[in-house]
Amino acid sequence: MADKFTWETTGDEIVAKFADLIKGKIILITGVATNSLGAETAVAVSKAQPKLIMLHARSEDKIAPIAAQVQAVGVPTKSVIMNLASLASVRQAAEKIASDDDVTIDVLINCAGIMATPYGKTEDGFEQQFGINHLSHFLFTNLLLKAGKISNGGRIVNVSSGGHMSSGIRWDDVNFSDGAAYEKYLGYGQSKTGNVLFSVALADKLKSRKILSYSLTPGIIHTNLGRHQSEEEIEFLMKLVKERFKDIDTSLDYRSLNQGVSTQIFAAFSPSIIDQNGGYLYDCQIKPAAPHATSLEDANRLWALSEDMVGEKFAF
Repeated sequence: MADKFTWETTGDEIVAKFADLIKGKIILITGVATNSLGAETAVAVSKAQPKLIMLHARSEDKIAPIAAQVQAVGVPTKSVIMNLASLASVRQAAEKIASDDDVTIDVLINCAGIMATPYGKTEDGFEQQFGINHLSHFLFTNLLLKAGKISNGGRIVNVSSGGHMSSGIRWDDVNFSDGAAYEKYLGYGQSKTGNVLFSVALADKLKSRKILSYSLTPGIIHTNLGRHQSEEEIEFLMKLVKERFKDIDTSLDYRSLNQGVSTQIFAAFSPSIIDQNGGYLYDCQIKPAAPHATSLEDANRLWALSEDMVGEKFAF
């Protein structure tokens, strides 16, 4: 029987449902700054007593308050300091994890990201939304896989957005003509499509290792993700979203942070979706992604493009 969850389901409810599957696991979550989905996920899953939660942010100062909450319930933490705007920093963080003999990750939740930022470039010269939201996680995940640091039978969860529906991959101009053709919401949509296609590719390439991969939208939530948007922009965007997604069977009202993390925790632990590897979820259910984010052909095309951009090939 399918799990009966809705947009109102909280992360705490999902944790309680799958507590036996969370207990004893090693979980790595990217993007755990205060008032973020990553932080809320870490605090929620800590209640089921995983063996270890690895917490990523740009600095120890950002990790410390979240680590304190997790440790307060008796769950150990390890910090992963990594600047997602720098491929060199991503490599350094992955190498550090690879050298830790005590760590093999059961669940990787790629949750960090930026949204609708003014045009900017990463340290490596890529449009920053695509670079941070997709390329950095592509490289980080694959380096961990290459080093054997993600358990066979584990899961990789890539947090996307309903915003992926606004743009596919701009195959001939990923970097928006060096900013001349930039539109921040299209940039965000492209990067979030990247998350969905990455999961499709991972699901296919990791079959022999029985590693599952999913992508999802968490819904509409007040987090620090929207810090680059004015009140007027947020109001306009809400109207646009409600019009564009009026036929989708879900609530387009704001959710609490704890409601917002329910789907990624579900994707990370639910046994009911094992046969839907590579799927896209919202409201704790497998649902259709945008047509431009579903084909294995496009997923493999993005994989090859991403390899070229990060300067390394990955074959599994």
